[in-house]
Amino acid sequence: MVELKWYIWLSLSVFTVGMLGFLTRRNIIIILMSVELMLNAVNINLVAMSHYMQDMRGQMLTLFVIA
Repeated sequence: MVELKWYIWLSLSVFTVGMLGFLTRRNIIIILMSVELMLNAVNINLVAMSHYMQDMRGQMLTLFVIA
């Protein structure tokens, strides 16, 4: 089983890549893709914490964010 800290590190690294892309690019398509990366990082974090705490609210919120 993968530990929670690895999911947090994955989420942090994906969010960092998205933030760097958002701050350094001027193309609107790349900026929107970077925002999508940041949202996906938040989704990874929500699902990981939801699974860790045995609560379904984080997973349901992730479904609403994706939709």
